[in-house]
Amino acid sequence: MASERQALILILLSLLTFFFTIMSSEASTGGIAIYWGQNNGDGNLTTTCDTGNYEIVNLAFLTTFGCDRTPAWNFAGHCGDWSLCTKLQPEIEHCQNKGIKVFLSLGGASEDYSLCSAEDAKNVAEYLYEHFLSGKLGPLGSVTLDGIDFDIERTENYWDDLARELDTLRQPKKFYLSAAPQCPTNPIYYLGKAINTGLFDYIFVQFYNNAQCQYSDGNTALLLESWDDWTSLVLPNNSVFMGLPAAPDAAPSGGYIEPEKLISDVLPYIKKASNYGGIMLWDRFHDVQSNYSDKIKPYVPKDVLQFVTGVSDAIYI
Repeated sequence: MASERQALILILLSLLTFFFTIMSSEASTGGIAIYWGQNNGDGNLTTTCDTGNYEIVNLAFLTTFGCDRTPAWNFAGHCGDWSLCTKLQPEIEHCQNKGIKVFLSLGGASEDYSLCSAEDAKNVAEYLYEHFLSGKLGPLGSVTLDGIDFDIERTENYWDDLARELDTLRQPKKFYLSAAPQCPTNPIYYLGKAINTGLFDYIFVQFYNNAQCQYSDGNTALLLESWDDWTSLVLPNNSVFMGLPAAPDAAPSGGYIEPEKLISDVLPYIKKASNYGGIMLWDRFHDVQSNYSDKIKPYVPKDVLQFVTGVSDAIYI
């Protein structure tokens, strides 16, 4: 009888260890991603990462590439040509040493990028790998960025090929892929084919500047309905972030949510999704002005209590 009781205690202890491990892992999910580089008011990367508010920093943007164009970037005064941009190397490494992922974001509102063929996508993938992901000397110095972000706002063609080519290149050395689609899903503008590959680790959905799927005038219905669409249409391993403007003027066509409203009415709902990843903010400049990330950061991680309940039920049923 004593031996049976001891065995039962050991089983329960094992279950507790297992469930608390899960709880700890899940409780740590949910971070903030930020776009940096489109205004000198961003401050430098070192200051950005020293806030402790961000899990991912997207360098915005590589604005010119594809179809035999000479690649070029626009960091809005933070740096210019090759020699000046190498000054970002110690700042990028500072962020990475703090455990913050640094991605290069492709595209944005520029009209100087597109892909002309599957072969062109392969060439662009090789350029990105060699110059930003391999550790060799490139426009940002001898850095190894943590990933590539697709903020594509023009054309539909061959972005899926680019995702596949980058996925092939990351097999020997892991890096991440992210996409920043606008919130409409029927159709998904520009990135539908690429997202359907299932290769993106992070999906930063832009729930702003699109009236049919954003928050407006105190009403969260369209926003949460669109959130449900996104979390159900992507693969379970694709972490979905709710992309929001960090200030009202960051999104001229709307979508700004007051921090208090986000905390009370939106985060408790979206954190129930198994593939909830966190909040994406556009952008660092507006976040500096509004302190939006400071206000929401404590509430973005997944809640521990829901997992404590799960442990309790599992043990005592």
